[in-house]
Amino acid sequence: MSFRPRKQFAQHWLKSEKALNEIVKAAQISKSDRILEIGPGTGNLTRYLLPLAESVLAVEIDRDLCQNLVKKLGKTENFLLLQGDFLTLDLDSQLANFAQFQNPNKVVANIPYNITGPILEKLLGKIAKPAIKPYDLIVLLVQKEVAERLYAQPSSKAFGALSVRVQYLADCQLIYSVPAKDFYPPPKVDSAIVRLQPQIHYPAENPKFLDTLVKLGFAEKRKMLRNNLKSVVERDRLTQILEQLEINPQVRAEDLSVQQWVELSNRLIPEGSRQQTEDQKE
Repeated sequence: MSFRPRKQFAQHWLKSEKALNEIVKAAQISKSDRILEIGPGTGNLTRYLLPLAESVLAVEIDRDLCQNLVKKLGKTENFLLLQGDFLTLDLDSQLANFAQFQNPNKVVANIPYNITGPILEKLLGKIAKPAIKPYDLIVLLVQKEVAERLYAQPSSKAFGALSVRVQYLADCQLIYSVPAKDFYPPPKVDSAIVRLQPQIHYPAENPKFLDTLVKLGFAEKRKMLRNNLKSVVERDRLTQILEQLEINPQVRAEDLSVQQWVELSNRLIPEGSRQQTEDQKE
């Protein structure tokens, strides 16, 4: 490696050909796909993507790595590199003069683990405000512990508020586990490839209220739901609603599926605040 990874950017470059192939395979890339890659680093994944897609838009924060990528791939017609922080970058304005790279429909990336949460939020949006133009598919290499939380099922140890938020907005699959030794330098944890397909199966009548409910519900995981939600609903009323939904009144937050969270939210919101965003009505 000719570049020394920088800790400030949480750089760990994937070197396993097997893992790189698994990422590409999971993305199901066709010649009409426009790919967004976050943090291309030294271009190990980029070189796999370029021959398969219509275009690859890469966003890299490290100036030195950008210079290296320009030398290696700058003359490739279907490659565009933007230097900057993906979390603050306005892609639409940056791409105003680059029609071939506008409106990427898939995201394929080995992302910095220290900003996984904010990246997921920018890609998917929030329960209260889903992404206006959702991607067709998102394939990410993330910390294995985070991956387990993303696709966790109710009543499992890993199931939490993040699980509900992401699974409300997208279908999530675990694709492939990647050991720490497959990176340079090796991180302290193992990783995993996850595939997210944005879609809302059970739209809430008031997404903002659902978001609040999930936050309160998981505030103290060891407590029963009726104790965590006492600030928004009387204990007896909640017990009654849970029974109507055929849910144990002693349930904890991690025992409810996404659909049950939505049903509970719909029952609890006051009649006067039953609102639905225009995006969800469509």
